[in-house]
Amino acid sequence: MTTSAEDRTLILLRHAEPEPGRAGQDDRERPLSEPGRAQAQEVGRWLRERGLGCDEVMCSPALRTRETMQEVAEAGCAEAEVRIEHRLYNADAEDVLSVVRESTDDASVLLVIGHAPGLPAAASLLADGEGRAHAHECLGQGFPPAAAAVLRFSGHWEDLAFGAAQLDDFRLP
Repeated sequence: MTTSAEDRTLILLRHAEPEPGRAGQDDRERPLSEPGRAQAQEVGRWLRERGLGCDEVMCSPALRTRETMQEVAEAGCAEAEVRIEHRLYNADAEDVLSVVRESTDDASVLLVIGHAPGLPAAASLLADGEGRAHAHECLGQGFPPAAAAVLRFSGHWEDLAFGAAQLDDFRLP
Protein backbone atom coordinates (compact mmCIF):
# COMPACT_ATOMS: atom_id res chain seq x y z
CA MET A 1 0.00 0.00 0.00
CA THR A 2 1.20 3.49 -0.82
CA THR A 3 2.20 5.54 2.20
CA SER A 4 3.04 8.88 0.60
CA ALA A 5 0.86 11.22 -1.42
CA GLU A 6 0.87 10.51 -5.14
CA ASP A 7 -0.46 12.11 -8.26
CA ARG A 8 -3.85 10.59 -9.06
CA THR A 9 -6.03 10.62 -12.14
CA LEU A 10 -9.80 10.32 -11.87
CA ILE A 11 -11.83 9.74 -15.02
CA LEU A 12 -15.55 10.34 -14.66
CA LEU A 13 -17.36 8.78 -17.62
CA ARG A 14 -21.07 9.01 -18.28
CA HIS A 15 -22.39 5.82 -19.88
CA ALA A 16 -22.74 5.83 -23.66
CA GLU A 17 -26.07 6.30 -25.45
CA PRO A 18 -28.65 3.70 -24.37
CA GLU A 19 -31.69 2.36 -26.16
CA PRO A 20 -34.86 4.28 -25.31
CA GLY A 21 -36.78 2.83 -22.40
CA ARG A 22 -39.78 0.63 -23.13
CA ALA A 23 -43.06 0.65 -21.23
CA GLY A 24 -42.68 -1.41 -18.06
CA GLN A 25 -38.91 -1.86 -18.51
CA ASP A 26 -36.73 -1.42 -15.45
CA ASP A 27 -34.47 1.58 -16.14
CA ARG A 28 -31.46 -0.43 -14.93
CA GLU A 29 -31.97 -2.91 -17.79
CA ARG A 30 -31.68 -0.47 -20.68
CA PRO A 31 -28.90 -1.68 -23.02
CA LEU A 32 -26.61 0.47 -25.15
CA SER A 33 -27.76 1.40 -28.62
CA GLU A 34 -25.52 0.53 -31.57
CA PRO A 35 -24.32 4.17 -31.74
CA GLY A 36 -23.70 3.93 -27.98
CA ARG A 37 -21.44 0.90 -28.46
CA ALA A 38 -19.43 2.86 -31.02
CA GLN A 39 -19.25 5.83 -28.60
CA ALA A 40 -17.91 3.61 -25.81
CA GLN A 41 -15.27 2.11 -28.11
CA GLU A 42 -14.21 5.63 -29.09
CA VAL A 43 -13.78 6.49 -25.40
CA GLY A 44 -11.58 3.41 -24.92
CA ARG A 45 -9.39 4.43 -27.86
CA TRP A 46 -9.28 8.01 -26.57
CA LEU A 47 -8.05 6.79 -23.16
CA ARG A 48 -5.44 4.55 -24.78
CA GLU A 49 -4.17 7.38 -27.03
CA ARG A 50 -3.66 9.55 -23.95
CA GLY A 51 -1.84 6.82 -22.06
CA LEU A 52 -4.62 6.56 -19.49
CA GLY A 53 -4.60 2.88 -18.66
CA CYS A 54 -6.94 2.34 -15.73
CA ASP A 55 -5.84 0.61 -12.55
CA GLU A 56 -9.35 0.34 -11.16
CA VAL A 57 -12.88 0.78 -12.53
CA MET A 58 -15.96 1.48 -10.44
CA CYS A 59 -19.16 1.00 -12.39
CA SER A 60 -22.87 1.45 -11.73
CA PRO A 61 -24.82 -1.83 -11.88
CA ALA A 62 -27.08 -0.58 -14.71
CA LEU A 63 -26.80 -2.59 -17.92
CA ARG A 64 -25.85 0.47 -19.99
CA THR A 65 -22.92 1.30 -17.69
CA ARG A 66 -21.69 -2.30 -17.62
CA GLU A 67 -21.89 -2.49 -21.42
CA THR A 68 -20.04 0.85 -21.66
CA MET A 69 -17.36 -0.60 -19.40
CA GLN A 70 -17.02 -3.71 -21.59
CA GLU A 71 -16.67 -1.68 -24.79
CA VAL A 72 -14.16 0.73 -23.19
CA ALA A 73 -12.13 -2.21 -21.86
CA GLU A 74 -12.00 -3.94 -25.24
CA ALA A 75 -10.82 -0.72 -26.89
CA GLY A 76 -8.11 0.19 -24.41
CA CYS A 77 -8.60 -0.27 -20.67
CA ALA A 78 -8.72 -4.06 -20.25
CA GLU A 79 -6.20 -4.53 -17.45
CA ALA A 80 -8.20 -2.78 -14.72
CA GLU A 81 -9.76 -4.34 -11.64
CA VAL A 82 -13.54 -3.77 -11.91
CA ARG A 83 -15.99 -3.20 -9.07
CA ILE A 84 -19.73 -2.95 -9.60
CA GLU A 85 -20.78 -0.23 -7.18
CA HIS A 86 -24.52 -0.05 -6.49
CA ARG A 87 -24.28 3.42 -4.94
CA LEU A 88 -23.39 4.86 -8.36
CA TYR A 89 -26.92 4.24 -9.69
CA ASN A 90 -28.95 7.42 -9.06
CA ALA A 91 -25.93 8.83 -7.22
CA ASP A 92 -25.57 12.47 -6.36
CA ALA A 93 -22.18 14.23 -6.22
CA GLU A 94 -21.64 13.27 -2.57
CA ASP A 95 -22.30 9.59 -3.37
CA VAL A 96 -19.80 9.70 -6.25
CA LEU A 97 -17.16 11.27 -3.99
CA SER A 98 -17.84 8.67 -1.28
CA VAL A 99 -17.34 5.82 -3.78
CA VAL A 100 -14.12 7.36 -5.16
CA ARG A 101 -12.70 7.73 -1.65
CA GLU A 102 -12.97 3.93 -1.27
CA SER A 103 -10.67 3.21 -4.19
CA THR A 104 -7.60 1.13 -3.44
CA ASP A 105 -4.64 3.32 -2.61
CA ASP A 106 -2.39 1.56 -5.12
CA ALA A 107 -4.66 2.65 -8.01
CA SER A 108 -3.16 5.72 -9.67
CA VAL A 109 -5.83 5.93 -12.38
CA LEU A 110 -9.47 5.37 -11.44
CA LEU A 111 -12.31 5.20 -13.97
CA VAL A 112 -15.83 5.76 -12.64
CA ILE A 113 -18.72 4.95 -15.00
CA GLY A 114 -22.08 6.30 -13.97
CA HIS A 115 -24.98 8.58 -14.74
CA ALA A 116 -26.14 12.17 -14.91
CA PRO A 117 -26.75 14.28 -12.95
CA GLY A 118 -24.45 12.90 -10.21
CA LEU A 119 -21.31 12.39 -12.31
CA PRO A 120 -21.37 15.83 -13.98
CA ALA A 121 -22.08 17.47 -10.62
CA ALA A 122 -19.17 15.63 -9.00
CA ALA A 123 -16.84 16.65 -11.85
CA SER A 124 -17.83 20.28 -11.46
CA LEU A 125 -17.48 20.29 -7.67
CA LEU A 126 -14.17 18.43 -7.68
CA ALA A 127 -12.69 20.86 -10.22
CA ASP A 128 -13.95 23.88 -8.34
CA GLY A 129 -10.47 24.82 -7.08
CA GLU A 130 -7.45 25.75 -9.18
CA GLY A 131 -8.39 26.21 -12.83
CA ARG A 132 -12.03 26.80 -11.91
CA ALA A 133 -12.75 29.03 -14.92
CA HIS A 134 -11.41 26.40 -17.34
CA ALA A 135 -13.42 23.67 -15.63
CA HIS A 136 -16.65 25.65 -15.75
CA GLU A 137 -16.07 26.55 -19.41
CA CYS A 138 -15.58 22.87 -20.34
CA LEU A 139 -18.21 21.36 -18.08
CA GLY A 140 -20.68 24.11 -18.99
CA GLN A 141 -20.91 22.52 -22.45
CA GLY A 142 -22.97 19.75 -20.91
CA PHE A 143 -22.19 16.16 -20.04
CA PRO A 144 -23.98 14.03 -22.65
CA PRO A 145 -23.72 10.25 -22.90
CA ALA A 146 -20.07 9.15 -23.43
CA ALA A 147 -18.66 12.44 -22.11
CA ALA A 148 -15.60 12.07 -19.88
CA ALA A 149 -13.87 14.41 -17.45
CA VAL A 150 -10.24 13.71 -16.53
CA LEU A 151 -9.29 15.21 -13.17
CA ARG A 152 -5.93 15.19 -11.43
CA PHE A 153 -4.97 15.71 -7.83
CA SER A 154 -2.18 14.80 -5.46
CA GLY A 155 -2.94 12.73 -2.39
CA HIS A 156 -4.75 9.62 -1.28
CA TRP A 157 -8.17 8.72 -2.65
CA GLU A 158 -9.64 8.79 0.86
CA ASP A 159 -8.59 12.45 1.20
CA LEU A 160 -10.14 13.69 -2.05
CA ALA A 161 -12.48 16.62 -1.47
CA PHE A 162 -14.57 18.96 -3.58
CA GLY A 163 -12.37 21.73 -4.96
CA ALA A 164 -9.19 19.63 -4.59
CA ALA A 165 -8.79 18.48 -8.20
CA GLN A 166 -7.91 20.14 -11.47
CA LEU A 167 -9.74 19.41 -14.71
CA ASP A 168 -7.01 18.12 -17.02
CA ASP A 169 -9.11 17.11 -20.01
CA PHE A 170 -12.72 16.91 -21.07
CA ARG A 171 -14.09 14.77 -23.88
CA LEU A 172 -17.40 15.25 -25.62
CA PRO A 173 -18.63 12.48 -27.92
